[in-house]
This record gives sequence, C-alpha cells and structure tokens, in this order.
Amino acid sequence: MTTTLDDEIARTLRTAADRVRTALGTELGDRVERALVRTLTDTVTVDEDGAFVITGDIPAMWLRDSTTQMTPYLRLVGESPALAGLLWAVVARQVRLIEHDPYGNSFNRGPTGAHYDDHDLNADPLVWEQKYEVDSLAYPVTFAHALWRATGSTAVLDERAHRVFRTVVDLWTTEQDHDRSPYRFVRSGAIATETLARDGRGTSVAVTGMTWSGFRPSDDACTYGYNVPANLFAAQALLAIAAIARSVWEDGALAADADRLRAAITAGVARHGVVTGPSGDPVYAYEVDGLGGVLLMDDANTPSLLSLPLDAPDVVDRTVWEATRSFVTSPANPFWFSGTVASGVGSPHTLPRRVWPIALAVEGLVSSSAGRRREVLDVLVATDGGTGDMHESFDVDDPTRYSRPWFSWADAMFCELALATASEDVRSVAG
Repeated sequence: MTTTLDDEIARTLRTAADRVRTALGTELGDRVERALVRTLTDTVTVDEDGAFVITGDIPAMWLRDSTTQMTPYLRLVGESPALAGLLWAVVARQVRLIEHDPYGNSFNRGPTGAHYDDHDLNADPLVWEQKYEVDSLAYPVTFAHALWRATGSTAVLDERAHRVFRTVVDLWTTEQDHDRSPYRFVRSGAIATETLARDGRGTSVAVTGMTWSGFRPSDDACTYGYNVPANLFAAQALLAIAAIARSVWEDGALAADADRLRAAITAGVARHGVVTGPSGDPVYAYEVDGLGGVLLMDDANTPSLLSLPLDAPDVVDRTVWEATRSFVTSPANPFWFSGTVASGVGSPHTLPRRVWPIALAVEGLVSSSAGRRREVLDVLVATDGGTGDMHESFDVDDPTRYSRPWFSWADAMFCELALATASEDVRSVAG
C-alpha cells in the first residue's frame, strides 16, 4: 500500500529533516526524512471513517502502534494544517474502533473477517485480535489530548468521542474488580504468553485500586494482572480525559469520575506496585497481583518502566523512577542484554540477547545528556543490519540477525529521538 503525500506535508517533513541535517549531519537527516515519509505513504489510508494505520508489516491497525507511529508528527502540526488534519483523522478512526470494541487491541480496515488466529473466542469480523491491554485505550486518549493542546481544534472531540471517553473510564473502573468483567481470552493450543489462564480470565488478582490488563504492550499475556507502567499511563490518560471533559464537553461528572479513578490507581500503585529493588531502594515492579506476586523486570515495549517520564510525567514518582531506571538498565533486569555492538532492554516477546530499537530510543529520550542521546542515535544507525530501516529487535552481537525487517513504530521512535535532539527539545527527565 502506497499513498501520495500532500505537497504541504512533504515540505514540512523536508524542513524538519533539514533541521536534523543541520544539527546532527546529513546521514541522520536523510534517514529521518525517509522514515517520516515512508510511514505516511506506506502505512496510512484515509477514508470516510478517518485514517487507517497499519504497522508496516501487518495489515491491521493497533490502537497503540497507530498512536506511536504518529507521535513524531505531533511536534510539526503547527507548521502544517494538512498534517494536523491527518493526525486528527487517525484519532477519528481510533475513536470509532474503541466504540466498536473497547477490549480490542487491533482491527481490520473493514469487517473482512481476517484474524490473527481464526480459533480465538472473539470472531468479530472487524477485530483482528482482542487482546485487552490497558495501554490500547490510554494511547488514543493521550494522543487526542496532545493534539487538542497543539491545535486547539475540537472538531473530532464530538459526541462520539465524548461517549468513547466515558466508555474508557467505565471499563477501567469495571476492571478494578476483574471478577465483574465479561472479558475472556482463550487461544486453543497456544503457548502461555498467547492465552490467559483460568479459562481465559487470567491469573487471580486482589482488588487494589489498580485496573486489570490481560496483556502487556508487547501483546504477551501478563504474568500478574496489574501491569504497573500501564496503570500509571492510564492515570495520565485520566488527567487528559478530565481536562477535555471540563473544557470541551462541560461534563463535570465525567471529569470527577476520571479524577476519582486516577486517585485510586495511583494509590494502588504506591501501595502494591512499589517494592524493594535489588539494590535495596524502592522501585516500581513491572507487574503485581495484590496477592504477593511481584514481577521485577522491564520490557522494551512502551509504556515501560523506563518510559514512564514520557508516558506518565504528571503521576510518576521521580525518586522511585530514578532507582527503577538504574535497575532496568542493569543486569539485574532479566531482559537487559549487553553484547559487542549494543546494550539495552529486550523483551520476552523476542529471542534472548535481542535489544529493541524502541527501548534504545526511549533510553535516549529520558536522558538529560546530549552526548548520550547522540550516542544512542549512532547505535541505532549502526545496528540496522545494513537495511536502512529500524527493526523490532536485533542481536547484541550481530545486528544482521533481527526480527521484522521494517517496524514503523521503531522508525517513529528513532525519528522522535532525532527530532528532539536536533531541536534541543528533550525534557530533562533525569533530574
């Protein structure tokens, strides 16, 4: 699939890449322009329902990926009304998809009946896969909020969006007590990370104030039902819902419900999700169940523990996060890998000793060191296996061994780091 790029948008992307060329060199600028153009031309289709965004290598739209793929363009919407309109079209499509199935994580362009696995319980012809993930709802909400703040437009924040934001709050409230939930996910014959225990209900959890998630941002099943970075990201999204509810819809009840839920989630994280780390300092766990089960690790996919200052800046405890970052970027994290060409965070979703470019880009974005950010950019360029594209993961000793030849989400994170570094616009998240 290839679409024609609007001339105004093309000029805007070229100008942005020129800023990278000036600040960081021709090679990085050229790569940024190619990546920015390719995502829009090769993954986005606009129709009467908005903009449908595939991953680049899978013909389905993930609510999470479609947001992260568009994130670098947010900083450019003030330079191009056409680009702003395109991003709002993505939000419009996301809103429609959430309205159709708020438990779905990925969807077909139309009711084609295509599925990742035809034997899943959910047979909805519009749903590619119904792996319920808290972040799949948080990403479109925070993206819509950021776009609203950047453009001032409320055209897409209509009554449909109003209903959908209410649905998000109600669903997360329901999932505070997962025993009340109608959701189940069973994939017959699948490995443990591809299905849920207890006949599709997932492992047992206590009521903690946090909201339950069946799957992680990696699409792997949660070991314990409360994913801590996803809960903090949800708390950030609830701030966004409350702000839009008050300012756009004048809906004080929705804002109040969002505020109450956010307070319950953050209190639950503070009580159950902050544990003693390997160094003896308080750190965020990756997952907990409120029954004593604790998983100490981090995953490359965002929201992650490492990405919390980017995804949940207003709710994260910075002191706890600093200790958590030290843990995540050390051998104490079972998914931190170090080799001859790179070191970084990987994922149980891919092979051992595979680092993810997404996680490397996040490491750069949360660093206050300009030198470290440039070092990460150079590593990303040097580990593309000679393809010119960002991959899902690569071997820390041999970057020609990688997964997914082109991963648009990884390309977007590379662009976000390069654009932020070139504009000296990286938040000082490291203190």
